[in-house]
Amino acid sequence: MIGARATARRAVVALSARLRYPSLFRARIYGDPRRLEIHRTAVVNNATFNLSSGTVTMRPWSFFGHNVTVLTGTHDVTKFGKERHRSVPAEGRDVVIDEGAWITSNATIVGPCRVGAHSVVGVGAVVVEDVPPYTVVAGVPARVISQIPRPAPGDVAPGGERPPASLS
Repeated sequence: MIGARATARRAVVALSARLRYPSLFRARIYGDPRRLEIHRTAVVNNATFNLSSGTVTMRPWSFFGHNVTVLTGTHDVTKFGKERHRSVPAEGRDVVIDEGAWITSNATIVGPCRVGAHSVVGVGAVVVEDVPPYTVVAGVPARVISQIPRPAPGDVAPGGERPPASLS
C-alpha cells in the first residue's frame, strides 16, 4: 500500500512537470505523503491535501474540480495558545473518496468521512460527514439535495463499461 501511495505521488509530480500550466494541476500535500493513495485513474487537479491526522484514499475514476481541499488535520479546541497549536491527533480522521465520486471546484472535505461511490459534491460545499453513494450534496454544511439513479444490473455505461457488481 505504501508503494502505491509513493507511486501516486510521483505520478502527480511527473504530470505537473509535463503540463503547460503546472500550477493548475499541482496538488499541495501537507503531512506525510505516504498517507495519500490516489488511484491511477483518479484526477486531483490543484487540490490541497492535509494529511496530519489521517489518510486520504481516492478510488478509481474519482475526480476533483479545481481548488478542492481535503482535511484530515484538526486541533484540540479545549487547549489554548502553544498547547492548541501543537495538539494535532496523529490518526483517526481518514477520508475516502469512493469510485466515480466527483468533488466539484472549491469544495472542502473534512475527515473523518467517506464520499460514496458515484456521488457528487457541489461547488463550494463543505462535507463534514459521510455522503451516501449515488447522492448529490451541496451547501455549508453539505446536505443531500438529490439522488442519482443507479444503473440497472447489466446496463452498459457510456464508454462500454459495465457498472461493478458490488454497486448494482
